[in-house]
Amino acid sequence: MPRPPSAMRRHILDSALRLFAEHGFKGTSLNDIAVEAGCSKASLLYHFAGKDAILTELLTSPAEGLSALSQELAVLDGGQAVEAAVAGYVGLAMRFHLEVKIIFAELPDMLGHPVLAVIPEAVGELADALAGRSEEPRARVTAQMVIGGVAVTVASEVDVARDTMRTELVRGALRTLGHPTS
Repeated sequence: MPRPPSAMRRHILDSALRLFAEHGFKGTSLNDIAVEAGCSKASLLYHFAGKDAILTELLTSPAEGLSALSQELAVLDGGQAVEAAVAGYVGLAMRFHLEVKIIFAELPDMLGHPVLAVIPEAVGELADALAGRSEEPRARVTAQMVIGGVAVTVASEVDVARDTMRTELVRGALRTLGHPTS
């Protein structure tokens, strides 16, 4: 059972996130996390049952965010769905860029992680919204291209200001999907 929030718990999570993003989940030990967090391994284990528990907590917010976006998009159609899907997805990807990097680095193993069980359905809903609810192959393929392109871009070490990155991702995604940009 998770412990109540504390400054040390947050520090452990932040340290683990950085290390997982840099070295991968498998390439990071509990000892590495403890050293980075400036605590003992015993202290780390007081807060978390193990490395998988840390990963679960780190991936819960992005999974919940994607699920919530999916629900918001469910009531939208056409261009409205496309624009909301692009803005919402880019926002999530930017907010959780390190988590995206971790997921992509360890994708085959990560897909079986329980906290990510919501992702296939939520990504399907996102793709449907990005395609403007169209069944046309071109719309479906470009929707998947946007999903992958945004994820890879935010997971990369592109040296661009966050606001510029967000603006260009939204513009690029809308152009790819054949929608006008402002």
